[in-house]
Formats: sequence, C-alpha cells, structure tokens
Amino acid sequence: MDAPLAGPREADLYRCVHCGLCLNQCPTYLETGLETESPRGRIALMRALHEGRVEVTPGVARHWERCLQCRACEPACPSGVPFGRMMAATRAQLQASAPPRPLARLLRWLAFQQLLPHQRRLERLARLLRLYQRTPLQRWVRATRLLRLAPPLAGAEAALPPVPSRFFQQGAARGRDQQVDRQASGRGAVALFSGCVMPILYGRVHEATLRVLEGAGLGVAVPLGQLCCGALHVHAGEVRTARELARRNIDAFLAAGAQTVVVNAAGCGAHLKEYAELLEDDPAYAAKARQFSTAVKDVSELLAGIPLPPLGEVRQRAVYQDSCHLAHAQRIKEAPRRLLRLIPGLELVEMPEADVCCGAAGSYSLTQPAMSRGLLERKLAHIRQAAPSIVVTANPGCMLQLEQGLRAAGLDIPVVHFIELLDQALPPGQKGRP
Repeated sequence: MDAPLAGPREADLYRCVHCGLCLNQCPTYLETGLETESPRGRIALMRALHEGRVEVTPGVARHWERCLQCRACEPACPSGVPFGRMMAATRAQLQASAPPRPLARLLRWLAFQQLLPHQRRLERLARLLRLYQRTPLQRWVRATRLLRLAPPLAGAEAALPPVPSRFFQQGAARGRDQQVDRQASGRGAVALFSGCVMPILYGRVHEATLRVLEGAGLGVAVPLGQLCCGALHVHAGEVRTARELARRNIDAFLAAGAQTVVVNAAGCGAHLKEYAELLEDDPAYAAKARQFSTAVKDVSELLAGIPLPPLGEVRQRAVYQDSCHLAHAQRIKEAPRRLLRLIPGLELVEMPEADVCCGAAGSYSLTQPAMSRGLLERKLAHIRQAAPSIVVTANPGCMLQLEQGLRAAGLDIPVVHFIELLDQALPPGQKGRP
C-alpha cells in the first residue's frame, strides 16, 4: 500500500533558517532576482500552505512549477534542507489538490502512464518519428508552422535530434546474459541500468559504456525486465507510478544478482539512489530498496576508483558541463573531470557557472519554455567564451538541450557524454566487444 500524498514532512518545512545562502545557487533566482523564484521563497510558500495561510492558486503553483529541481541549493544549505524531497512532495500534493485541465491531463496520462513505463511503445514511437524526419513531412510541418497552436509540441519537435536507425537492446538481445556472472572477469561484474530515453536516442553512449567497462576488466550484464527509472514521474508529481516502476526495477536487478548497478545518466542515477526513500513506507520493499540504492554507482564514480588501461590521444579542447543531478544530488563533480584529465592530448577547460542548470531538467523545456530558453542562452554565452571544440556532459537531457541550443545558434560544436571520450581514447585492443 502506497503512503498517502500529504505534502512535505513538517520537520523538513521548518529546517530552513532563511540564511539566503541558497539564493545565488538557484538558476531561477539568478535569472529573475525574485525571492519567490528561490528555494527560500518556495519553502516559505510551502509553509504558508501547511499553516493554512495560503491556498493553491495558479499564481502560487506557478512558483513551484518553475523550480528546475536541479537541487543546486542542497550542497549550499548549512541546515541540510532536503529541498528535492520537499519539492517532489509538493508537486504530488499539487496533482492531488489541483489536477490539470483535461488536455493537460490527457497528455500527462499518455506520457507518464502509456509511454515512459513501456519501452517497446517508446521504440515504436521513435520509429515513427524517424520516418517523419526522413520524409518531406517534417519540412512541410515546419514550413506551415502547424505546431504553433501547441507550443509544447513545437518545442519538442524542434529539440528532437535525428532518431537513429538502431536502438540499444537489453539483456539477451545484446548477446549478454541477463544474469550477473561474478566469474566473468578478474575485477568482478556489474549490471548496467539502461533507462528509457538513452537506449533510443543515445544508444551509442550505452555501447561506449559497455566497451569501457569491459576494457577495464569488468563483466557487464544488462538485465531484462528493467524499465524507466521514474525520475520524470516524481518531478511531475506522479509518485504512485514512480513507486511501481521502482518495485519493478528492484525485482529485475535483484533477480539478476546485481551487487553493483552502474548508471550513465545522472538524473536516473540520482533517483535510483533514492529508491530507499521512495519506498521507505512499503513493508514489502523497504529493505530491498535500501539494498538496491546502496548498490547504485554512477559510471564516473566506479571508473574513478579502479585502474584503467593506457589511453591513447584525443586531441580536443573540451568544456565540461556539470549535470545537475550528478553534481548536486549525487555530489559527484571531480570524478568525471579526473577521468577526462587522464586522456592524453585532451585540453579540459573550465567555463563560468559550469554547474548551473542548462534549462533541460527533464520535461522542463516543454513546460517552462521561456525560463528554459533563458537559462540555455546563459549557458551558450559561457560556452562561446570558453571556445571549445567539443562540449562534454553526463546526462541525456543535458545532451538534448545543449545540442538543440548549439544547433539553433549556428555553432558547429558536438556534444558528447564523457564516457564517449574515454571510449575513443581506449586502444582497440583494450576495448570490450562492440
């Protein structure tokens, strides 16, 4: 039985001491300068709702909806306010107390219930989108501006990268056993979390991850039965579905005997590490969720702790954009940089505000396009200043957002996951099988 959706915990609401150290870490506050668009201001509204001093009106809800849930405020907070947990509870409370209009409700139902939890449906949709891109239909739709009547769809269509012809497949379909074989290598074995978007749009990142992990002497399984992690659901207030996805993923990985679950998508990794919190009130899954969460490691976290084979040269000038849920939620900032510095010939340059959100934030670019666009333009200005030949990050949402922004700005700068540069640097004889 799922716990009731009662809003943020009372103890959490009163941990904030209004010191203001969060303000200049918050992207929406940096963009607007408004107290109500800061963590401190949003917590004040949560308290006011809890105490009955305000009601959920569109104006109040808008301040919570503009939150990116990037969690940049959490490392800066001396009181340890769990803002991510509070905002997730508030979003769920909003869905229960002020359900969206019929059209928005239909779109949410399609996205969160009928698509994201079903990988095969996502693949079918992706094939249709690929067909759309490869025919004159896309040019006609753009020329007629048909989608201007539905701005979220127009934004999604503009941001969509070329859909690849081949998707990454889990488990036996990849020729890898879905059961973890601890005798497979000298350093042990791990299980790869594949997610929902990454296998379709960035299957090449999973392929590179497998080659690097196996090149480092690790056996890798890709368990069948795993699904979307549920992070997008939690961010949108769809907590009950998120809990069901968590249960299904826990079952899949524990059945595979996974003691280490490797993740190459920062948003997924942060959420998987919090399954224990998500299911803490579920007597059947609380212990299993704790076991699972402690097994999760970001791929940079894992690789930074083991010796790598000698790397070859990659002559690029690279700038690294921190993915919010790696830097702030998982508190992993140095590991990806340390791995990139191991690559001979790679010039790693830092840019201002590298750990400020680029405006992707899951579906944020669709639900809050103006704010997302402003943050993206701020990021592009810093990228121009750094003058890189390549942009590196650690999350598919960031990759999508940055690719779209660079493309629209006429900047011919590729965006890659850091694991792709490590894969490029591995000599062919040191790589795992393709």
